[in-house]
Amino acid sequence: MGWRRCVRAAAACALLAGCASDMITIAPKPPQQFTRLGPATGSFCGSLGFLGTATYFFPAGINGRMEEAYARALANIPGATGLIDVTVQEDWSWWILGTARCVTVTGEAIK
Repeated sequence: MGWRRCVRAAAACALLAGCASDMITIAPKPPQQFTRLGPATGSFCGSLGFLGTATYFFPAGINGRMEEAYARALANIPGATGLIDVTVQEDWSWWILGTARCVTVTGEAIK
């Protein structure tokens, strides 16, 4: 029965490795001289799920939500090229077949 335990452990490792994403930089380093344009906020949501909690395997918009929230924050301020003093908030909620994961990026827009 020892080989069954090894097969289960290998399957669990393979499944967990498939749920990884690359590290990202939320806000690049600002230039030495910049102009402050005011506060900016952007949000984006993705979903994860299909049926019960043990089978939440169907991602929809999960991996790119941080970058999209940052881009939306920049788009809210005309001429903005970056953000400083960035904060990130993540909220999630359950819906019938899975969960919704929402990210909000807030910071001060600069040019």
